[in-house]
Amino acid sequence: MSEHPTQPRVGVAAVIPAKDEAERIGATIAGLQHIDGIDLVVVVDDGSRDDTAAVAEAAGAVVVRHPRNRGKAAAMESGARRVAEEESTSAGGPAGRPLLFVDADLADTARNLGVLLPPVVTGQADMTIATLPPQDGSAGGRGLVVNLARGGIARRTGWQATQPLSGMRCITRAAFEGARPLAPGWGVETGLTIDVLRAGLVVREVPCQLQHRVSGSDWRGQLHRARQYRDVWLALRARRDRGTS
Repeated sequence: MSEHPTQPRVGVAAVIPAKDEAERIGATIAGLQHIDGIDLVVVVDDGSRDDTAAVAEAAGAVVVRHPRNRGKAAAMESGARRVAEEESTSAGGPAGRPLLFVDADLADTARNLGVLLPPVVTGQADMTIATLPPQDGSAGGRGLVVNLARGGIARRTGWQATQPLSGMRCITRAAFEGARPLAPGWGVETGLTIDVLRAGLVVREVPCQLQHRVSGSDWRGQLHRARQYRDVWLALRARRDRGTS
């Protein structure tokens, strides 16, 4: 099954928050199934209006459904909880698996996420974060949000992130639990990075050949980025130290 025989053969659970991703979720799951070490894929259908759940189940994922959209952080929490439930009912299965959080729109490029696993499963890092190449067809426009997150993380931890909003992360279960409750909405990655670093844990960024569906520059894209900015600002505010902003 695997195209990456050098990857560690340990139990890692992939968690995919998804909303209206029926077109890409099947290919994303298939990509993950090529990675040695991933033995459980959980998709959290966060209030989709399309066939995301049905496509994910047909592709072999365990599916959790939110009847209404609750946001990315809530989907990540639900996915992690379902992983724990699956572990408790699997006789002899690994408990406390590392978690690999995956954006639903990566399609076949998700197979390249295997590079995030080794530093975590070998104890060299508590969390790895994928850094992405330039995205095909990107219209830009996220600079304000990226700079807000990057500067806020640096002021609170001293760590300079390359891509602070990257959603592809492999994290030990202990580090994840220590960072709960997660910052809500689109502030989840910023808050998670700060909380893991403040706990004295090790975070590494790892280049990864991934391609997203790029958000446009129309009003929908602008509204999405405005919501991102709001949620990142709120996550930073909640983690403010004296003398920071």
